[in-house]
Amino acid sequence: MPAFEGLRSPYDKTIGGLHHLGRMLDKIRLWQAGKLPEDFHRNYGLSIGLDGQLCGFLSVKFADVEAKVAAGVPDAEVAEWMFVNGLRPNRSQIYIWNEHSRKLGWNDRLTDYLSGIRQEPGLTHITAQTSFGFIEQSEGRIPPAVK
Repeated sequence: MPAFEGLRSPYDKTIGGLHHLGRMLDKIRLWQAGKLPEDFHRNYGLSIGLDGQLCGFLSVKFADVEAKVAAGVPDAEVAEWMFVNGLRPNRSQIYIWNEHSRKLGWNDRLTDYLSGIRQEPGLTHITAQTSFGFIEQSEGRIPPAVK
Protein backbone atom coordinates (compact mmCIF):
# COMPACT_ATOMS: atom_id res chain seq x y z
CA MET A 1 0.00 0.00 0.00
CA PRO A 2 1.47 3.39 -0.90
CA ALA A 3 1.89 6.16 1.65
CA PHE A 4 -1.47 7.57 2.63
CA GLU A 5 -1.90 11.33 2.95
CA GLY A 6 -2.51 12.39 6.53
CA LEU A 7 -0.73 9.38 8.02
CA ARG A 8 2.73 9.96 9.51
CA SER A 9 5.57 7.49 9.59
CA PRO A 10 5.77 5.44 12.80
CA TYR A 11 9.31 6.82 13.18
CA ASP A 12 7.92 10.35 13.63
CA LYS A 13 8.63 11.58 17.17
CA THR A 14 7.31 15.13 16.90
CA ILE A 15 4.50 14.50 19.39
CA GLY A 16 5.83 13.94 22.90
CA GLY A 17 9.13 12.56 21.61
CA LEU A 18 7.51 9.15 21.15
CA HIS A 19 7.60 6.95 18.08
CA HIS A 20 4.12 6.11 16.73
CA LEU A 21 2.16 8.64 18.83
CA GLY A 22 1.57 11.03 15.94
CA ARG A 23 0.68 8.14 13.62
CA MET A 24 -1.78 6.74 16.16
CA LEU A 25 -3.51 10.12 16.41
CA ASP A 26 -3.59 10.32 12.59
CA LYS A 27 -5.16 6.86 12.41
CA ILE A 28 -7.81 7.82 14.95
CA ARG A 29 -8.63 11.00 13.05
CA LEU A 30 -8.87 9.12 9.74
CA TRP A 31 -10.99 6.35 11.33
CA GLN A 32 -13.41 8.90 12.76
CA ALA A 33 -13.70 10.59 9.35
CA GLY A 34 -14.34 7.22 7.67
CA LYS A 35 -11.13 7.62 5.65
CA LEU A 36 -8.79 5.08 7.25
CA PRO A 37 -7.87 2.57 4.53
CA GLU A 38 -9.34 -0.91 4.97
CA ASP A 39 -5.86 -2.42 5.32
CA PHE A 40 -5.47 -0.58 8.63
CA HIS A 41 -8.72 -1.77 10.19
CA ARG A 42 -7.45 -5.16 11.38
CA ASN A 43 -4.96 -3.61 13.84
CA TYR A 44 -6.81 -0.44 14.77
CA GLY A 45 -6.67 0.15 18.52
CA LEU A 46 -5.82 -3.43 19.40
CA SER A 47 -4.11 -3.94 22.74
CA ILE A 48 -1.51 -6.21 21.13
CA GLY A 49 -0.74 -3.71 18.36
CA LEU A 50 1.30 -0.53 18.54
CA ASP A 51 -1.76 1.60 19.38
CA GLY A 52 -2.63 -0.52 22.38
CA GLN A 53 0.95 -1.00 23.47
CA LEU A 54 1.57 2.75 23.44
CA CYS A 55 -1.61 3.42 25.40
CA GLY A 56 -0.68 0.64 27.83
CA PHE A 57 2.81 2.07 28.24
CA LEU A 58 1.32 5.50 28.98
CA SER A 59 -1.44 4.01 31.19
CA VAL A 60 -4.34 5.55 29.27
CA LYS A 61 -7.29 3.94 27.50
CA PHE A 62 -7.36 4.01 23.71
CA ALA A 63 -11.07 4.90 23.85
CA ASP A 64 -10.26 7.96 25.97
CA VAL A 65 -7.66 9.09 23.43
CA GLU A 66 -10.23 8.58 20.67
CA ALA A 67 -12.64 10.83 22.59
CA LYS A 68 -10.03 13.60 22.83
CA VAL A 69 -9.34 13.39 19.10
CA ALA A 70 -13.09 13.36 18.35
CA ALA A 71 -13.44 16.54 20.42
CA GLY A 72 -10.91 18.24 18.12
CA VAL A 73 -8.16 18.54 20.72
CA PRO A 74 -4.82 19.34 19.00
CA ASP A 75 -2.14 16.63 18.99
CA ALA A 76 0.18 18.36 21.47
CA GLU A 77 -2.71 18.81 23.90
CA VAL A 78 -3.79 15.17 23.51
CA ALA A 79 -0.22 14.12 24.33
CA GLU A 80 -0.16 16.43 27.37
CA TRP A 81 -3.52 15.01 28.51
CA MET A 82 -2.07 11.49 28.17
CA PHE A 83 0.98 12.47 30.24
CA VAL A 84 -1.10 14.15 32.96
CA ASN A 85 -3.67 11.34 33.20
CA GLY A 86 -1.28 8.45 32.70
CA LEU A 87 2.50 8.31 32.57
CA ARG A 88 4.71 11.29 31.80
CA PRO A 89 7.72 9.35 30.57
CA ASN A 90 11.16 10.57 31.53
CA ARG A 91 14.07 10.52 29.08
CA SER A 92 14.98 6.90 29.88
CA GLN A 93 11.38 5.72 29.52
CA ILE A 94 11.05 7.54 26.19
CA TYR A 95 14.23 5.83 25.01
CA ILE A 96 12.91 2.43 26.12
CA TRP A 97 9.55 2.93 24.34
CA ASN A 98 11.21 4.20 21.17
CA GLU A 99 13.67 1.31 21.02
CA HIS A 100 10.98 -1.28 21.85
CA SER A 101 8.56 0.03 19.24
CA ARG A 102 11.27 0.50 16.60
CA LYS A 103 12.43 -3.12 16.95
CA LEU A 104 9.02 -4.78 17.35
CA GLY A 105 8.80 -7.76 15.02
CA TRP A 106 12.50 -8.50 15.07
CA ASN A 107 12.91 -11.93 16.62
CA ASP A 108 9.91 -11.63 18.97
CA ARG A 109 6.22 -12.57 19.14
CA LEU A 110 5.41 -10.53 15.99
CA THR A 111 8.02 -12.20 13.80
CA ASP A 112 5.68 -14.98 12.60
CA TYR A 113 2.80 -12.53 12.18
CA LEU A 114 4.86 -10.29 9.89
CA SER A 115 6.08 -13.34 7.96
CA GLY A 116 2.46 -14.30 7.32
CA ILE A 117 1.49 -10.82 6.14
CA ARG A 118 4.46 -10.75 3.75
CA GLN A 119 2.87 -13.71 1.93
CA GLU A 120 -0.27 -11.72 1.10
CA PRO A 121 -0.71 -10.51 -2.49
CA GLY A 122 1.06 -7.23 -3.11
CA LEU A 123 3.28 -7.54 -0.05
CA THR A 124 5.70 -10.29 -1.09
CA HIS A 125 8.36 -7.69 -2.01
CA ILE A 126 8.71 -6.53 1.61
CA THR A 127 11.92 -7.65 3.25
CA ALA A 128 11.75 -5.65 6.50
CA GLN A 129 12.10 -7.59 9.74
CA THR A 130 10.40 -5.07 12.02
CA SER A 131 6.90 -3.66 12.20
CA PHE A 132 8.17 -0.14 11.51
CA GLY A 133 10.26 -1.36 8.58
CA PHE A 134 7.26 -3.24 7.22
CA ILE A 135 5.10 -0.11 7.46
CA GLU A 136 7.74 2.04 5.79
CA GLN A 137 8.31 -0.39 2.92
CA SER A 138 4.61 -1.05 2.37
CA GLU A 139 3.97 2.71 2.24
CA GLY A 140 6.84 3.30 -0.19
CA ARG A 141 9.33 4.91 2.20
CA ILE A 142 12.87 3.81 2.98
CA PRO A 143 13.21 3.04 6.70
CA PRO A 144 15.65 5.49 8.34
CA ALA A 145 18.01 2.69 9.41
CA VAL A 146 18.42 1.70 5.75
CA LYS A 147 19.04 5.21 4.38
